[in-house]
Amino acid sequence: MIRLNKKDLFDILYGCTILGTGGGGSLEQGLENVYKAIDEGKEFILVDFDELDDEDLIATPYYCGAVSPETEEDRKKYERLPLAEELPHVIAFRNLEKHIGKEIKAVISTELGGGNTAVAFEVAAWTGKYIVDGDPAGRSVPELQHSTYYLNNVPIQPMSLVNEFGESIIITDVVDDNRAEDLVRALAVVSNNTIAVVDHLNTSKVLKNSVIRGAISYAWKIGKAFNSAKVEGYDVVDAVIKAGDGVKLFSGKVIKNEWSTEKGFTIGEVVIAGDGDYEGHKYKIWYKNENIIAWRDDKIDITVPDLICSMDVSRQEPILNPHFEEGMNVVIYALPAPVEWTTEKGLEVFGPRSFGFDTDWLSPFR
Repeated sequence: MIRLNKKDLFDILYGCTILGTGGGGSLEQGLENVYKAIDEGKEFILVDFDELDDEDLIATPYYCGAVSPETEEDRKKYERLPLAEELPHVIAFRNLEKHIGKEIKAVISTELGGGNTAVAFEVAAWTGKYIVDGDPAGRSVPELQHSTYYLNNVPIQPMSLVNEFGESIIITDVVDDNRAEDLVRALAVVSNNTIAVVDHLNTSKVLKNSVIRGAISYAWKIGKAFNSAKVEGYDVVDAVIKAGDGVKLFSGKVIKNEWSTEKGFTIGEVVIAGDGDYEGHKYKIWYKNENIIAWRDDKIDITVPDLICSMDVSRQEPILNPHFEEGMNVVIYALPAPVEWTTEKGLEVFGPRSFGFDTDWLSPFR
């Protein structure tokens, strides 16, 4: 059991942002929200499954939606609606407890991302619950079925949803995670492209064999390496690659970044002209919230489930999609996929073919 302080949270959420591969929500907003909770005397307590009883209930709070910045059109569309007085994910969590009539002991993040991991942490802090050191993705992922819960047949329902206007719903039955994705995404689209969700309610006994244990500790390790290198003046990409057994893929300058918000996702394509050892070459990444597939000189270079990560060289900051800017100097590097995603079923659910690309998994780590 570890009581996390501000420096711990800073390192963890930076690590989550790096592992978010362009998605996973806003690091800035995540840090602001967890710091506010600490300033108000709330505690963030990280535990292992072994510190929980087998019958303790655990739930997964997160936001579902696009990572696109809000447009003026969106702002005007929703400006007449009053905002909820409490954090939507906290309301959703409390609604789920009321629905089942039982106490939920702990939370677990749905993915590793600067925003969405912070959501789980916030819910734990504001409701007095534990944070479990685990995760069902080991990175950020764009869709609800992209989870080890789905790989292990853990039911997603009941699901508690609340949007920023305080409108709420409990879904008691759903056919499967793919159908849940369709339903939740549709509600996000009509809720300013984001909605709070709490789902995968189950016991510690079930979930400890259904997630990637130690995922938060891994993000903490990556974040520490990054932040230490930044403070001490070392190469931050080299530090992350060393900490995560990764590889450098490309470096250069952004020459094009085109994106749009489609059906609740941020979908785009960034093109980079190489420099240094990569001069004369081009690199292209296609993203659906997260970076999914990349080409070097029109030849596929790497695909999910490996982590395609990007770093703004000048600012020494991980890049959140769609915030590539023309002229930005970037380094693209990869970290290996969690082993759970490299199985036959894992690749069926979260390999390149699941996104419509006619290619098998391509990896620099195989």
